[in-house]
Amino acid sequence: MSTAIIVGGGIGGLATAIAFLRKGWDVEVLERATTIAEVGAGLSVWPNALRALDALGVGAEVRARATEEGAAGIRDSKGTWLSRSDTDLLRARYRLPIMMHRADLFDILRAAIPESALRTGITVSEARTDGTVVHSAGTSTGDVVVGADGIRSVVRRAVCGEVAPRYSGYTAWRVVVTPTEPMGDLGESWGRGERFGYAALADGRVYCFATGNMPAGTAGGGLAELRRRFGTWHAPIPGLLAAADEGALLKHDLYDLPALKTYVAGRIALVGDAAHAMTPNLGQGACQAIEDAVVLAEVATRDGDLTRYDAERRPRTQMIVTRSRRIGAIAQLSAAPLVALRNAVLRLTPSTAQANALAPVLDWHPPTR
Repeated sequence: MSTAIIVGGGIGGLATAIAFLRKGWDVEVLERATTIAEVGAGLSVWPNALRALDALGVGAEVRARATEEGAAGIRDSKGTWLSRSDTDLLRARYRLPIMMHRADLFDILRAAIPESALRTGITVSEARTDGTVVHSAGTSTGDVVVGADGIRSVVRRAVCGEVAPRYSGYTAWRVVVTPTEPMGDLGESWGRGERFGYAALADGRVYCFATGNMPAGTAGGGLAELRRRFGTWHAPIPGLLAAADEGALLKHDLYDLPALKTYVAGRIALVGDAAHAMTPNLGQGACQAIEDAVVLAEVATRDGDLTRYDAERRPRTQMIVTRSRRIGAIAQLSAAPLVALRNAVLRLTPSTAQANALAPVLDWHPPTR
């Protein structure tokens, strides 16, 4: 029986493990942390990823623990609409994305994998193109080695050497809160070098996220910083920040990867952030990792020619990385004249054009034999 060694036990790694298990492979997941868990934040699962989750056999359970994202759009800091999504059009053409807690998706994926396949507390130091993985407990060998170990991947070194992530120029805050007032329509609000967004979760809580331009590694930036930046923005933003817990707040500088020349070398293939880390502006980071999982297992099982995985996944994912980076650059504009121009263009852009622009991202279907 063929064996897949998967380095990394995040969403991409677990999805890949399920994909290979469903193809009849033995699977070994190597995770550095002593406990496989996910941080507390929200996650948009778009229709393309839902199709991939259906292919993994967990789509129904995911939908049961999520809520459909309804009316949304972009406002300015005072609450004036700049752009509103045509929900009926999006539902008819693609279906709407769903919103869920990352930990819920993680739990669903982990439950689909035998405990015997998960090895925690394992630090990988090297991956070799012959299928050998050197780690803190010895070595493992597989017919395929999957680098699912994130933006600072160790496995990636064997594929394309050292690759430095690119800082986006802005940081992000994330927190889940229990609202104390009605939410109304959801979405994002754009200011000058700052954004704030919120979305409902299935359990009645609200996932909040914010961004701000600043140098990488800027210290501080807790709730006091968020309230200073966004406390005078339109409702319900001040109320959401008032309900937030400092201990639940996450802050991360946002990076992506430059375009790699390949995602494969010998028996190694990269998935998720190890291959194509992207900014979250399209909500596609986890979605693309799940797509990767389905395609990689299909290619590896069909004939083992991993270059076909690279040929299928690299152009698509790098297109999405580029789009997400460009959207972030526009959304984070800070110069007043450019912000005014951006907002005017948003107001004039018809919702049909917005829907059409999503086609290359959302019109994806899992491979079929």
